[in-house]
Order: sequence, then C-alpha cells, then structure tokens
Amino acid sequence: MPNATPSARYDSPWKAALTHAFRAFMCFFFRELAAEIDWTKRPRFRDKELAGINLGGKPDGVVADKLVEVALRNGRIQWVLVHVEVQAQRDATLARRVLDYNYRIFTQYAQPVASLVLLADDDPHWLPHAFHNEVLGTVMGISFASAKLMSYAARRDELLVSHNPFAWITLAHLRTQQARHDPAQLYAAKWQLTKLLYQHGWRKQRIIVLFKVIDWMMALPELYQERYWRALLKLERERKMEWISPLEQSFIDKGWRKGLKQGIEQGMERGREQGLEQGLERGIEQGLALGRKEGALALLERQLTRRFGALPKATRSKLATATLEQLEAWSDALPESQSLNQLFD
Repeated sequence: MPNATPSARYDSPWKAALTHAFRAFMCFFFRELAAEIDWTKRPRFRDKELAGINLGGKPDGVVADKLVEVALRNGRIQWVLVHVEVQAQRDATLARRVLDYNYRIFTQYAQPVASLVLLADDDPHWLPHAFHNEVLGTVMGISFASAKLMSYAARRDELLVSHNPFAWITLAHLRTQQARHDPAQLYAAKWQLTKLLYQHGWRKQRIIVLFKVIDWMMALPELYQERYWRALLKLERERKMEWISPLEQSFIDKGWRKGLKQGIEQGMERGREQGLEQGLERGIEQGLALGRKEGALALLERQLTRRFGALPKATRSKLATATLEQLEAWSDALPESQSLNQLFD
C-alpha cells in the first residue's frame, strides 16, 4: 500500500550517526565519562572484531551496537574498549545481556571494557543499570552507565538550539515515536528537522550524514515522500546548496512518470510542427507539472478525508480545478484549520 506509513527504521541511522560523531554522542549522553577520554587520540572502531565475537542472535529492540577503542586522559590505562548499545524496546534480559557482552569482549581482548546503554524505548519507568547475583559469599554482576532518550522529551527547546548533532537525532527519534504512524504528523516533524540542518552551520559531510539519518528513520508513505522531495529541492535551490541534487531521481514517482510519459508524447506530436527538440522540452515540462499536480491533489484529498471525513462534491470540484500552488498552500495551512471553510478562506 503506497499510502501506508512504513515502519520506522532505527538501526542504520544510529549506526551511521555513532560512526560519524562518536565524540558528540559521548558528550551529549555521557558527558562526565566523555571528559575522561583523551580525544587527541582518535577513537578506533572495532566493529569487525565485535561481529566476530559470539554474542548470540541479536535480541529484539537492539538497534545499534558499536565497539570503540579509546585512550584515557589519566594515562593509567592506555586503551579501553567501549561497548555502546542502543536499545529501542523494553527487554527484561537487557542487564544480564550487558554482563554477558562485557565478559565476552573482555575475555577476547584482555582489555578493560566499559558498557554504555542508551535506552531509546517509550517506557519512562524502565531504567536498568545493573545486574548482580549473590550466593554463598560469591557476588557476580555488573553496574553500567545508561541514558534515557525519553528524558529529553520535555527539553524540546533545549534540543532545538543545541549544536550537538545528537540533540537533533534525539529530536528525530522522539518525534518518530510520537507520530505513531500518523503520516501528516511525521511529515511535519521531518520537514522541520530538515530545515534545522541548515541553521547550525554544519559542514557538508555532517549535513549529508544527518540527512540520511532522518530519511532512513522517518520513513514516509509514498505521497508524503513525494511532497517532501519537492519541498527539499525547492529549499536547496533557495539556499544555493547542491548536496541533495543526486537525490532528484528519488522523487520521480509513479505519478510523475505518468505525467512525464504524457509530456513526451505531446512533445513528439508538437515536434513534427515545431521541431523535435523544442517539442520534447515543452512536453517534458508540462508532463512534470501534471505529475506534480496529480500528486499534490491526491495527497491533499487524503489529508482532508482523514481530518474531516467524506468530502462534499463541491470540495472535490474545488480541488480538481485548483492550481498546484493553491493545493500546496492548502496542504501547508491544513494543520491550523478547524474546518473546510476555514481552510479555503
């Protein structure tokens, strides 16, 4: 179903973000621990080694885990392995699993291992941080550092102005959870976060990585994604940026292809009279315009029906005769409108 909201994808976004900006991750979620790391020595990612350690099957809810080798500032221990796990679902076995992972990594490399867990689930009362077992004078267990993503939900304004990319990623994750498959809400959140990318003055590489993060994580239904690509390319042109240009082909969707095909056919017909090249160019132009309008019309009709129920015949007629600019303006005004009359007025 092209209009059904795809499931959120957290795995690839978090892995990409952790690899791209591990120091920013530590400074944002584990500030005190980050201060103990010597950042003049570049962290070394050991994901290949992690994959070779027999940790069993990946449990439900684990969206990302990374193994990173870092140096400490105190110099007492030259290198420490940091095992980071992002857990997106509540799991009663998490604390015990952290103990198992920590021990297996330590056994493999005979180096100290720090276990850090980011709890990215939606249960505010789930805060595991230790696992211990004591019997007959023997104590076995682990205490580990954890951070709760939901604790930032009430700090929206702080996240919006933070220059740390993980403040932005936290917003993306929380807004994706909050949307709960509501495509209009998810689209609005994705578009807001996309515009924020330009406001921090981040370098091109970071913007590209974070754009991929949001596009993977906040997956939209086909029609909403079409609208998103159009808005994105318009913003790109206005700001004279070129980093999203290679994605243009991604929004040549079914509706646009239909319009393009019609335009080419019209161009061929005109080509016999006005010249093939000029006719093709004009036909393709008209075809793309037709495709854009059909997509915008279908999207707005779906939004209105979802919001106000079955549409009156007069409303459908009004939509059918509207220009593309009118359709897009009504789509933008819809979230604040309480009725059809208010929207069209």
